[in-house]
Amino acid sequence: MPVLRYRKTGTVAVVASAAIMMCSAQAFAGYGHGGSTNGSNTHASGNSDGKGNVSAIAGAVVFDRSQNGSGGSVGPVTAASGSWTPPACYYAPKYTPAKLQEYLEPIWNAESTGPEWDLEQRNKYVNGGEYKDFNKAKTGKGYWWDSYVTEGREGDPDALKCDKPIFWVDTGAAPPANIPEAITPEMLAQLAYAEIRVPSTKVELAPAGTTKVNLPTWAWLDTVKFKPVSVTASVPLLGVRATTTAEPVSLRIEPGTADAETYPASGVCEISGDHIGEAYAKGKAKETPPCGVKYLRSSGDGSYTLRATVTWKIHWTGTGVADARNLPDGTFGAGQDVVVQEIQSINR
Repeated sequence: MPVLRYRKTGTVAVVASAAIMMCSAQAFAGYGHGGSTNGSNTHASGNSDGKGNVSAIAGAVVFDRSQNGSGGSVGPVTAASGSWTPPACYYAPKYTPAKLQEYLEPIWNAESTGPEWDLEQRNKYVNGGEYKDFNKAKTGKGYWWDSYVTEGREGDPDALKCDKPIFWVDTGAAPPANIPEAITPEMLAQLAYAEIRVPSTKVELAPAGTTKVNLPTWAWLDTVKFKPVSVTASVPLLGVRATTTAEPVSLRIEPGTADAETYPASGVCEISGDHIGEAYAKGKAKETPPCGVKYLRSSGDGSYTLRATVTWKIHWTGTGVADARNLPDGTFGAGQDVVVQEIQSINR
C-alpha cells in the first residue's frame, strides 16, 4: 500500500523563536545535544523581540533573519547557475514517543487507511516488530524523525523524494545512511539561501531620467545601500546551524535596446571599494564613464527599460565548518525607464 501522508498542527516546545540564540556551536561529530521536548509537527510562524532579532519557525528549522535585507524593495536572489535550488524536502526530528502515539492512534482508529496497513503500522511501532510501545523506553534519549516540505515547495515533484516512513534516531547518533535527505548544516545553509532578501537595484544615472543620443550616461551604485546580508538557519533540537551570507560583487547594465553601447563593453561593472561605477561630477562630460551606457537611437515618444542586475557572492559557515564554503552566486535586478532624445540643432 502506498505511503500516506498526514499533517496536523502543533509545535516542538524547544523550537521557539528565541531558541536560535541557544544553538550549540559544537563540532558536527553527530546529531543531538540532549534536552527535552513536547514534540509534534512544527509549523511556520514568526517572532520579533523588538530589538531586530527577527526569527521564524518553518518545520523543525528556525530562521534568524535579523541580518537580512528589509523594506518594500527587497526580493529573493535567483541562482546564477539557473538550475540550482535548495532542497524541496528534508528529514528532521518531529515527535517524542508520546507525541507519535498521539499522532498515529487517531489515524488507525479512524479505520480510513485499511486494516492491513493499520496492522502493519501497529506491528512496527507498538507490538515490537521493530519498535515497542512507540519507543517509550527511550523517552528523552532521541526523537522520531519525519519529513518536512520546504515552505513554498509543496507542489514540487522533488518534495516527493522524502517518502521514507517515520524513523527513530538516538540522541547523538547520525540518521540512517540510506536517507540522504536527513538535515545537515549544508542543507540548512541551502534553506537559508532561499530566505536571503536583497535590495532592488535602481541605479543612479547622469543625466537622470532623460538623456541624449550619443551622450555617455553615467551609472553608479553606492554599495553602502548594498551591504552584505545573511540568514541563519538552525535545528535547536540537534544543536546544528548554518549562516548563509550574500555580498554584492558586480552590476550588469542592460540598456533595453540593441541600439546602445555599454561601459565597459561587457556591461558588467565590478565593485570598487564602497561603490560600483563612479558618481558623475561637474567637468566630466567629455570623459568615458567607468560604468554606464550610450544610446545610439532616440526612444521616440516612449522610453527604453534599462535593467540593472546586481550579482551577489554567496557563501556559508556552520556547525563543524570553520572556513566559508561557496554556494551558487545569486542575482537580483530591476528595470527603470530612460527617455532618450535626439540632440536638437538650429540652422541659421
